[in-house]
This record gives sequence, C-alpha cells and structure tokens, in this order.
Amino acid sequence: MARVRVKATGLVLVSLLGCAAEARVDTAGQRFTVELSEAAAAEIASLGLDVPVDGRVYVVVAPEGDPGGEGGDAEPRTQVGIQGVPFWGVEIDGLAAGGEAVVEPGGADAVGHPFADLSGLAPGTYLAQAFLNVYSTFERADGHPVRMHLNSGAGQSQWRAPGNAFGPPVRITVGAGGAVDARLRVDQVIPPTQPLPDGGSLQQGNPVADDGGLVRYAKIRSDALSEFWGRDMYIGANVLLPARYAEEPDRRYPVLFLMGHFPGARPPFSYSDDPEASGGGRSAGFSEFWRSADGPDLVVVTIRDANPYYDTGHSVNSANVGPYGDALLDELIPHLESEFRIVPEPWARVLAGGSTGGWEALAVQIFNPDDFGGSWGWCPDPVDFHDYQMVDVYEDDNAYRSGGPWVYVERPNNRRTDGTVVTTIRQEMGYERAVGPNGRSGGQWAIWEAIFSPVGDDGFARPIWDRVTGEIDRDVAEYWRENWDLTHHLTTNWESLGPRLAGKLHVAVGDMDSYYLNNAVERMEKAMAGLSNPTPDIEFEYGRKKPHCWIGYSRERPGEDLSNAEFVRIVVDYLEGRGGRW
Repeated sequence: MARVRVKATGLVLVSLLGCAAEARVDTAGQRFTVELSEAAAAEIASLGLDVPVDGRVYVVVAPEGDPGGEGGDAEPRTQVGIQGVPFWGVEIDGLAAGGEAVVEPGGADAVGHPFADLSGLAPGTYLAQAFLNVYSTFERADGHPVRMHLNSGAGQSQWRAPGNAFGPPVRITVGAGGAVDARLRVDQVIPPTQPLPDGGSLQQGNPVADDGGLVRYAKIRSDALSEFWGRDMYIGANVLLPARYAEEPDRRYPVLFLMGHFPGARPPFSYSDDPEASGGGRSAGFSEFWRSADGPDLVVVTIRDANPYYDTGHSVNSANVGPYGDALLDELIPHLESEFRIVPEPWARVLAGGSTGGWEALAVQIFNPDDFGGSWGWCPDPVDFHDYQMVDVYEDDNAYRSGGPWVYVERPNNRRTDGTVVTTIRQEMGYERAVGPNGRSGGQWAIWEAIFSPVGDDGFARPIWDRVTGEIDRDVAEYWRENWDLTHHLTTNWESLGPRLAGKLHVAVGDMDSYYLNNAVERMEKAMAGLSNPTPDIEFEYGRKKPHCWIGYSRERPGEDLSNAEFVRIVVDYLEGRGGRW
C-alpha cells in the first residue's frame, strides 16, 4: 500500500466549543488534516517508542449524542468495531512533532469501514476524532524488516494500547456527497496499564502482586523471541498458588496452564484474595472454593505473550509470529519451575482454554505429545480447515460467497443461537483491512494467517485468500494442511502419536457455536473414530443450542453448565486417575 507523506507544519487549531470544536466545512471534497502535537510526540518517545512515528492514522466519525458513554456521548474512538461507527485509516511514515498527515476517505491511500468514503453518511453534524497507532521497526532474523505495533501492555488492541495517541472530538458538518474539510489534532497519549519501572519495558504490562496473596506475576526476556524479532521481546505469566502453598514449604504441585487471550493483570479464573469479592458466571464461588479446605493442590497459570500480530502467540513456533512454542517450553516453564514449587515433570503439566485458547490447548498438546499430560480444548478455533468457520479452504474457490453461477450468498461469520446471522466474513475482513493492512489489524483473521501461513515476499504472512475479493490461494491452503490442520496432523501421524496422546484430549463445543466452530470439531470426531492401535479415547462433548464459548455440562448438577470450580476438580481427578502423586 502506498504511504502518506508527512511534513512539519505549524497549525492553528479551532477552539473547543463545549466538548467539541467547530470545524470548517469545504464541500469541494473529503479531507481530514491531522497534526501530532509536540507534547504527545515527546510522551510517546518517553515510553520507549519510535519518534518520528511510522504507523497508521485513523479518523473516526460518530453521530453527536450517540449512546454508550456515561455522559451519553462516548468518544468516537471507543465506538469502533465490526458493527461500530465509520472510520478510515492511512499508513504514515516519519510523522514528527508538529507534523501533519492527511486522511482522504475514498482516496487511494485510505481504507474505511463500513464505508469507502463519507458519502455513506447522511448530511448533517457529527463528531470526528483522530487516532494514532504507533509502529516499531523489527529487523527480523529471517531477513525481513517489518514495521508493526509492539505490544505495550494491553494485549494487541490498537484502540487501548499504551503509547498510542488520540485527540479531542471535533464537531464537523458533512455536506452533500460527503463533503468535509476538517483539521484534527492528536495530543493525548494512552498511559501505561501499570507504572513503567526504570529501565523496564511496556511489553506484557508490569503487574505487581499484593504481599501475602496467592496471586503472583512473572515476566522474562525471551532469548528465542528476541533473536527472531531483532529486538528485546518479553513474555510473562499470572500465577495462582494453592491456598496451602505457604503452609507446606517442601511440597510441589502440578500445574494447569490456562491458555488464551492476553490476561492483563487478571488472575486465573478471576480469582480474588478479597473475601468480600464474589465472581459471576462460571467463576461464581470459585475464590471461596479455592481458599477452602477442599481447595485443590494445584497451580494455575495464564500466559502473557502478546506480540506484534495479536494478543497471544499461541505457544507454537510459526514462520511469521516466531518461536512462541520454544519460549514456553524452553524458557517460561523452566523459569516458573525455578520460581515456584511446580512438579517438573510432563505428567504434571496439563492445558485448558476456550476459543483461541481452546485451539492452543489442543495444538500445544498435539505438537508436544511428550511434554504435557492432558488437554481440554473448549470451543476451539478451527481444528480442521475443511471447516475454517464456514469456508473449506481446500475445496471452495471463494471465502466470501457461496453458490453460483447465477445466485450467490454471503458466507456468515457470526450467528445467534436461533440461527440469526450477525455479520459476514466479508464484513469482518473489511473491518480488519481498515484497522491495519498486511495482517496488522490485531484481529482474528489476521492472526490465523500469521500463525498458519508462510512468509510472503513483503515479510508479512501470505494471505489464505485475496483480502478484497475473497479468492482462495490453493498453494497457501496446502501449506496450512501440511503444517497446521490438527485433524490432518493426527490422522496422518497417528501411528507415532497414538501411544503418546490416547486419552489425553478432551473437546467441548456448543452445537450452535457463534462462529460455527462446532463444524470442525464434528469433522475431527468423525476422523478420530476411524483410528485404532490405540483407540484415540478422545472425549467430545456438545452443548445443545449453546453458543461460543461453552465448556461442558456439570457432572455434579445435571443439565447445568460446568463451573470453573467443578472443572478444577475434574483436572485433579484426571491427574490422580493417570497415576499422578504429589
């Protein structure tokens, strides 16, 4: 994509009128001029990020009085999403303090969602807001220099990432055909999620444990990831210790790795040391159970491994994201075993997770059959690419539509349990393209390509399909099959894997999963039924009319859903049933 040139300038900004400034209207075209203030540039640099800024500038437009904020007027930047308010983004190079960038909706450099330009808006008054996504330069070990957003302690969300910046909402009037000419300003920087230690890094955040509590935090520099990305890279973990940990100083414990999205400072299973706190949903009663006499002798760990593509590295080694599998097995786990009294044996390490974490829990166990003792994958991301949500990447020609030759139907991406379609694949891909080109959206489709695809000539992941037309790339699909299709991997290698995996895998999914993920699970179950020597002994469980992300039925309360406390008891029973002693 062509990049927008920037230059230094001294802009005179219009004054604020209440919560928004009145911008000049020019019906000749569609144009926003965005300035980066000197103070914001200095603050970005103070957080260890690169200035002048390479990155992406957005203009977000929302109706005045749009609901969502406490005062009734949520800022436009907080309303962005696949079903959110319109926005447009452009790539920028070298935006210095006092410099400006131009965003022209409908122009060759701007990508918008859900509209290509402002003509999709009815003439009238709106609020416009500028937002800046800051990139860092990575001189990767594979020889590809890339500019991407370095995670800065908030997972991989551009819209809330520390070091990114925004400006005040400005009142604009959109004329006939979308005509507008407005000046916006970026002058506020999102602060760190926790205080930045002297000489420290924003990466993965810097949470601090309360003295005397059961929750601990760890963070280390990863040699493997740093070598791959060409700069210091960190990973971390949130650790929940058993209630009797301090009382039994010579005892070691098995560990449950709870895989999934970036947890921030949240303890595993939403545990709280506060006796007055009471969790909700699956976590209801969990903290009381954990601290009780019946609480399990188990350590639970969640992983902080946000990366330039997404809020988790998936704990596998991939061509685009890097050796997050090595970072887990060779660096983070040994560190945790040295810092905490964890049994340092494969049988004592088990995995669980939902959605992205469900795929991770299964994949890490399958690709490392001798290093973990069992896995629970709930509502996992696609485990068979014949059902990549609603796309068969091996047989379909186009990801966005099915049917033909005269009538085509858009492929859905999200549904309710009554079957109502919420969004389509084309719509979500359109959103991700506007957030970031070359798979830099921080979104779901982008990370799947980054994990599963080979590296393209430009240093980014080769798309599985053309992001505009939806035409599927057969060569990339074959690479996916041979490297990342979990069902294909199991069936092709069962002679070797079977004796090491039989009885270790457990899968649960709702039969009305919101993202159609049950289809791939059902295909995997059918394929596993044909294997023998040994029998796979994989548990598959389906929840009737259950959405994403369902984890199973209660064994103790028939007909009701499994709680986190009940699941932990299942893990302990499983470990004991396989001969574990600790």
